[in-house]
Amino acid sequence: MMRQQHPAKRGQMMLYLVLLAVVVACMVALSLCDRPKDSPSERPSGGDTLDIAIEYSPVTYYTYDDTLGGYNYDLLRLMSDSTGCPMKFHPVVTLEKALAGLDDGRYDVVVAQFPMTAGDTARFAFTQPIYIDQQVLVQRRGSNAIHSQLDLAGDTVWVVKGSPMIERIASLSREIGDTIYVHVDELYGPEQLMMMVSAGEIRYAVVNRSIARAMAPRLGNLDRSVAISLSQFQSWMVAKNRQSLCDSLNLWHNQLKRDTAVYLGLQRRYFGGTFPTLAR
Repeated sequence: MMRQQHPAKRGQMMLYLVLLAVVVACMVALSLCDRPKDSPSERPSGGDTLDIAIEYSPVTYYTYDDTLGGYNYDLLRLMSDSTGCPMKFHPVVTLEKALAGLDDGRYDVVVAQFPMTAGDTARFAFTQPIYIDQQVLVQRRGSNAIHSQLDLAGDTVWVVKGSPMIERIASLSREIGDTIYVHVDELYGPEQLMMMVSAGEIRYAVVNRSIARAMAPRLGNLDRSVAISLSQFQSWMVAKNRQSLCDSLNLWHNQLKRDTAVYLGLQRRYFGGTFPTLAR
């Protein structure tokens, strides 16, 4: 009996090691990317330059060979080119680091998969919606996969530290009349949580649908069919006392939307369609 299980275990372990190597490579690359050469720490650039903390993800910001991309990254670069405002990008893996940098003035803008909630508007200023997303449950395919939010009762889901998804899951617990336990991960981002689910290290994670969809070709053993939230607007964040910067970002966004071909082309490239409510 034990010998018959060895090949499956070896296969699962090899998958886990490969995924772990990808995680380590990403984190090393991020630690080197966009760091000032004359200082080991991140400092405000000063002058007219906007320091932008941008989440490393397939939708927001990514690197492939020598190419940089991502919907938010490309959108900000277009804004920079059209307005002449210099921008410096600081890739981050953990949302907590980005929000802390916004609080202490290291960053001017945080660009991450962070849906606006009523509670968060007391802490941050949010731009107008940039795109639409939804929170989904990520789990492994198979006979043990669940098909309803109700099936999460008494179980544990993993989320990124600082994410408003924690608030959403608390609301969901009240809606179903039972407890859904939340493990808040302080180290990894949504991509890494998905890899851990794929490798069987954890059972459930809650991430944005756009990330789950972008990772699907690489993690084909994952299911993302169970929605955790309704569709939500995704915005960028600035410090609460910097409403003028928020207004400028909204103005630049509206100006860019007038270039319909370019703006809708970005939406089709990254999301496979367009958002009529955001494209006017």
